[in-house]
Amino acid sequence: MLEPCIFLILLLAILIDALVGDPDFIYLRLKHPVQLMGLMISYLDKKLNKQYQNSFYQRISGIILIIFLLILSALFGLVLKNIFNLIPHGWILEAFIISSMIAAKSLYQHVKSVQNSLETSTLDEARLEASKIVGRNTKNLDNHGVARSAIESLSENFSDGIIAPIFWTFILGLPGILAYKMLNTADSMIGHKNHKYIYFGWASARLDDIANFIPARISALLFCIVASFSGRAAFLRSFKAIHNDAKKLDSINSGYPEAAMAGALNLILAGPRLYSGEDFKGNWIGDSVKGSTSNATHKEIGKALSLYTKACILSFLLVTLITLFFMERC
Repeated sequence: MLEPCIFLILLLAILIDALVGDPDFIYLRLKHPVQLMGLMISYLDKKLNKQYQNSFYQRISGIILIIFLLILSALFGLVLKNIFNLIPHGWILEAFIISSMIAAKSLYQHVKSVQNSLETSTLDEARLEASKIVGRNTKNLDNHGVARSAIESLSENFSDGIIAPIFWTFILGLPGILAYKMLNTADSMIGHKNHKYIYFGWASARLDDIANFIPARISALLFCIVASFSGRAAFLRSFKAIHNDAKKLDSINSGYPEAAMAGALNLILAGPRLYSGEDFKGNWIGDSVKGSTSNATHKEIGKALSLYTKACILSFLLVTLITLFFMERC
């Protein structure tokens, strides 16, 4: 059974992330936990992903990799939890670990940097800032393309970087959030549909789809709700975009928060893009809403950040309500 006080610990973790984020004075000296996960995945990728193997063995190797990593991260979480239980006020340390797995403040800062570059600097600088948070090639993007890519990343990572970690902490505590972040990091590194990873990264990509299935839809709902703060029309546009466009993307999850954001802002997002030198003929989302446009600017990024902030606050309030509900058990 879940330890009830995980709700209180999670509430503190969200506050720590919102107020402190990832402090430079710590992570300039120490590697961030997600960076360590990435190094481990990269090492195992080099050891296990042999291109001379046929598709069956590549897929089996990928399954072995992700199962090993999930078990390892969950066991590490259990060990940490037991250590924290032995330390006076160790739950505060647990909250700090969990906060490092939530990316609300850092995501806001990265997208804000793209907005500032588009508004006050050069297009090349904006492309560089966008390249730090998006997977696509940004070198040929115009102003509108850079703005759209930042808004898409903000939408998708609201689910992957905030709602999903909170969700899996609710379900499985510290082991759950560590296992989720390991899986999500693996998907971002090896879950690609290219020649190198289409078989080896298959298991990571499919498990990540499962892990994000509910969080993605919660994220879309939250965007839809906060869109209503701007009026009934924004709510209806967001709802219509979710209903009509969320399933247009190859991903079974990312289309939901992106469609919700696109509708709320009356934008068209996604579409064709360039990944690692390869053209990707993606569908547009948000184009089912009357009057929507692909001509996003720094102003639309500002509106997206405002919507994102409200959704984060609403998420915090929901966690607070759940914590109060379970307070007697804590």
